[in-house]
Amino acid sequence: MSELTHILEAIQQGDAQAGDELLALVYEELRRMAAGKMMHEAAGHTLQPTALVHEAWLRLAGDESPKWQNRAHFFGAAAEAMRRILIDHARRKHALRHGGGQIRLDLNEIDVASAPQDDQLLALHDALDKLAAQDSIKAELVKLRFFVGLTIEEAAEVLNISAPTAKRYWTFARAWLYREMTEEALPG
Repeated sequence: MSELTHILEAIQQGDAQAGDELLALVYEELRRMAAGKMMHEAAGHTLQPTALVHEAWLRLAGDESPKWQNRAHFFGAAAEAMRRILIDHARRKHALRHGGGQIRLDLNEIDVASAPQDDQLLALHDALDKLAAQDSIKAELVKLRFFVGLTIEEAAEVLNISAPTAKRYWTFARAWLYREMTEEALPG
């Protein structure tokens, strides 16, 4: 059993020091993931990787009794926390800049694997929620790849699936999200 799994078990048993040990163990990996994601953000983005990691940690640790079963579950929760932070940030900026109005999105200019503008990020968020309702593993893979910046191999390890399976899921999820986002952007 890994050191991370031992610490997660200690947290479940109420060990107050285990949270500090967990942060020390995963901080650099979370920071690297956040930096990878933020590297593709638009110039002048006000959210920095360190702030993203800290905010995600506050959300993760803020739960009265977090029940992370293993490494995959923890990093899945971290990916979801980072995704929600980026979505919240985009919504706040969008509301301030555009009065909350929605703008149509041209998906001929967006690649799901690249960093979208705030409006596109919100459309991706909605489409990802729909994908999660149909296939949660593929949605988790997208979160880990897109919002956390993991490679196919890293995401496969976190999800406990093979790299070839992760590649197939990634291909499917990108096509599914593209179709979903295209249909939403069409008038009528």
